[in-house]
Amino acid sequence: MDSNSVNSEMRSNEAQQYLTFLLCGKVYGLGILNIKEIIEYGEITEVPMTPDFISGVINLRGSVVPVIDLSHRFSGRTIEYTKRTSIIILELHNDDLRIEIGVTVDMVNEVLDIRQSEIEPPPTLGDQIETNFISGMAKVDGKLLILLNIENVLSIDELSLVGNIQSKSK
Repeated sequence: MDSNSVNSEMRSNEAQQYLTFLLCGKVYGLGILNIKEIIEYGEITEVPMTPDFISGVINLRGSVVPVIDLSHRFSGRTIEYTKRTSIIILELHNDDLRIEIGVTVDMVNEVLDIRQSEIEPPPTLGDQIETNFISGMAKVDGKLLILLNIENVLSIDELSLVGNIQSKSK
């Protein structure tokens, strides 16, 4: 075996960590590298004239952080808030733009170690259906786990809009 195939085999067996969470009865995973923290759902200030999937903003230790209702973004239905509803604070990088956003989820589950060899590429569902927000499908305990590419959940224009909300609030 040459060194390139040994290196690629080692990479395929390296485990990466993913935070799993529940949203509308489905379990999703997010790579932990973008996650800054997880907070309890609390007071969100609505911002007028923003898209429906933007719940508003929160004050996080003096910083104004826009909050995205991930359920609304995926299904058009607003999340039902319970005592287990959480906000995952993420730091996104897009070109020269650094944005902190929060995403609401029904419930945070656990952090899983998933090997690259256990991850399949996103499904191809035709030209009319967007799947670029899926980084892969992991096989965990005999079930498929959708791994999100959070940077692609929002379009470039939407990320700029969220970034503008954050910068205007500073």
